[in-house]
Amino acid sequence: MHLFYTPDLAPDAQEYTLSEEESKHCSKVLRLGMGDQVTLVDGKGGFYTAEITEATAKKTRLQVVHRQMQFGQRPYSIHVAVAPTKNMDRMEWFVEKAVEMGIDEITFLQCARSERKALNLDRIEKIAVSAMKQSLKAYLPKLNGLIRYKEFIQNNHHGDKFIAHLVEGQERQALSKRITGQGEFLVLIGPEGDFTPEEVEQALQAGFAPVTLGSSRLRTETAALAACHTIHVLLDV
Repeated sequence: MHLFYTPDLAPDAQEYTLSEEESKHCSKVLRLGMGDQVTLVDGKGGFYTAEITEATAKKTRLQVVHRQMQFGQRPYSIHVAVAPTKNMDRMEWFVEKAVEMGIDEITFLQCARSERKALNLDRIEKIAVSAMKQSLKAYLPKLNGLIRYKEFIQNNHHGDKFIAHLVEGQERQALSKRITGQGEFLVLIGPEGDFTPEEVEQALQAGFAPVTLGSSRLRTETAALAACHTIHVLLDV
């Protein structure tokens, strides 16, 4: 299956022209020609089958022959807000695997103990698009750039809100025990040095419930993926 990301494809479009870059990839690299079929995803739930009507390195025209909207839509949503690691390879790994698994939104937090103060959101989006295509998904998660922790938790977030932390002396319940039905779920994952006690208290006052992801001490990116996977395991039935 040859799949192309077409974010500007209108849901009711009958025809579409690939960009010059994608046209070159289609005709020169994949060696596809007139009459061949390709798959298009718009990142908003649209999953299309199209037939090539003209194939050149600069312009490849397509005729949409079948469309399926809300392809793979779930009755619940997952939002992970995580402090990016100093080594961005590890955070990019999380984004790739979370998109493959299925995630609706990712926010990057700047916390008191954060070691990274900037990130390349364009590169992260490219990784997310590649993972979406590889896993045959039609939804691209919303990707939010760095935001200060205190500002983020004070925003009006809908659904169930959790903070996964390791601060001693705080009562926590397993995340798996807190997911009791479909809904919107937001999980906070701290930096490599964990949240500070003050940050945990701020989250509790903002309505976040304290949770644990198990008895093991996990790396930041592992914890973020574990939170995503836990919700999927409980609700993908």
